[in-house]
Amino acid sequence: MIDCYGMSDVGLVRSHNEDSFVTNLEQGLFAVADGMGGAQAGETASRIAIETLVAEIDRDGSDASAATLERAVALANDNVRGEAEQNPEYDGMGTTVVAALARPQKLFLVNVGDSRCYLWTGGELFCVTTDDSWVNDVGRGLGLSEEQLRAHPYRNVLTKAVGAEENLKVAAQEIDFLPGDILLLCSDGLHSVTGEEPLLEILARPDSLQSRCEALIQAALSKGAPDNITVVLVQASADEPEDATPDQ
Repeated sequence: MIDCYGMSDVGLVRSHNEDSFVTNLEQGLFAVADGMGGAQAGETASRIAIETLVAEIDRDGSDASAATLERAVALANDNVRGEAEQNPEYDGMGTTVVAALARPQKLFLVNVGDSRCYLWTGGELFCVTTDDSWVNDVGRGLGLSEEQLRAHPYRNVLTKAVGAEENLKVAAQEIDFLPGDILLLCSDGLHSVTGEEPLLEILARPDSLQSRCEALIQAALSKGAPDNITVVLVQASADEPEDATPDQ
C-alpha cells in the first residue's frame, strides 16, 4: 500500500509558477518538473514533460518498467523540442525531471537536471539522485569548497535538461522501497533554499503527508523562497492489510 501527497507554491519572488508535478497512485507514477525559459515557456516545458510521462506509463500499463521510464523521458525531450520548434516564443525552453515508478517494495527512478529525490528510511535521509549541474560536474572537480560553490556565479547552471539537446540519454536506477519509507521528490526551490537538515526534521514528524508537505513549503518560504517550490511525498505503508492472515 502506498500513500502520497503533492504541493506547489509560486514562492515569494517569482510572478508565476513554472513547476509541474504528478501523483498518480493508479500508475504508481510520481514526478516533479521544474521548467525554464522566457514568457510561458518554462511552465509549458514542465507541463509537456509531465503529460508525456503519464501517457507513456499508461501505454505500458502494469508492464511499465525502468525501460518505460527511460523511454518516457527521451520522448518528453523530443516533445519539448518539437513544441519549441513550432513556436518561436518557446525557443530555448527546457525542464528538469525527477520521476519515480513504484512497484512492490522497489522504485525505479530517473532524473535530469537538479530536481532531486530523497529517501527517508530508518530515521535517516539520503539523496538518491545526482544533480546534472556545473557544481557537480565541474565545480567540485576544481577543488572549490562548498561555501565557494554556494556563491559561485555558475551555481545554478545545469549541464543537462529535458529539451536542451537533441539526444538525451538517461538511465533509471532501482532502489528498495520498504514499509515505512518515505520518498521526497522536489524542485531546487526547496532543497537549495532549506538545506537537508530541515527536510530530515520534517519527514521524521508523526504527521500526515499533507501536513509534512505544508511544513516543507513553509520551510522554504521562511527562507525567502526566491524560486517556485514543489514537493511530492510518497510513503510505503507500514501497516499490515486488514485481511492479512497471521503466520501459523
